[in-house]
Amino acid sequence: MNQDTHARTGFARFCWIVLAFNLLVIVWGAFVRATGAGAGCGSHWPLCNGEVVPRSPAFETIVELGHRLTSGIALLLVIAMVWRAWRNFPARHRVRRAAATSLFFIVTEALIGAGLVLLEYVAGDTSGARGYWVSGHLVNTFLLVASLTLTAWWAEGHAALDLRANRTLSSAFAVSAFALLVLSVSGAITALGDTLFPVESFAEGKAMTFDPEAHLFVRLRIWHPTIALAVGAALAATAYLATTRDPRPATRRLASATLALYAAQIALGFVNMWMLAPVALQLVHLLLADLIWIALLLLGATTLAADSLPS
Repeated sequence: MNQDTHARTGFARFCWIVLAFNLLVIVWGAFVRATGAGAGCGSHWPLCNGEVVPRSPAFETIVELGHRLTSGIALLLVIAMVWRAWRNFPARHRVRRAAATSLFFIVTEALIGAGLVLLEYVAGDTSGARGYWVSGHLVNTFLLVASLTLTAWWAEGHAALDLRANRTLSSAFAVSAFALLVLSVSGAITALGDTLFPVESFAEGKAMTFDPEAHLFVRLRIWHPTIALAVGAALAATAYLATTRDPRPATRRLASATLALYAAQIALGFVNMWMLAPVALQLVHLLLADLIWIALLLLGATTLAADSLPS
């Protein structure tokens, strides 16, 4: 293995580590929301309650400050990833573009997070505006994960996408990706409603869901499982189409992984509802959503690669 190949292999490994760390930060962010610790630093950013290091911090302050610190580390890791991409790959290379896109989305991630704090759309706030901000935050997070995933994937030497080689398959992946984003947004709103309007029993939660006087975040709960079933059908159709057009073992493994993760997610979703959305299950539910998104992206990157499909 020559020096250049060794450097690129090490860089690809580093990219996967950056992705894994960002998943940890994302799950921690969900913990902040689920525990109501979003206002742990008050309406101050980047300072925490007007201080760099708060004295005698409460639990909520520790949780929120920890999330900010890990988010800062994630930003530094992405900056390092961009720097290494510029060193290891030539101008206009897809790895450079994906790394730069990752940097853009992690900056917008930080800005959206700052907006939530400064506008006080945290803790017990039940305004409709918070729903829009949370939805935007979720979409930005998924786009960040997508760019980080593709940076790592292409750094390993996989071929670039050729979306024109098979327009039917490209369209199927585009529809599935969009559907998964819609599902994830509905899940974010559902989780927010579970946090803001907790219930004591499954029957009480069901009654609130169908109560026309209930808050919008609560009444939207019914749509999440409904959308989930429709998205599952779309993913199954896309996986079938992908393995039919590209029957290589790698494609089949990614298709199976995508569907297996989604089946586990559906099962966990029903358990989550029955157990009244405990924090631990909410975090696992979110992590699974990210893993499904990554699996779908890799399935698409494999089957739509320039060297994998006939025209």
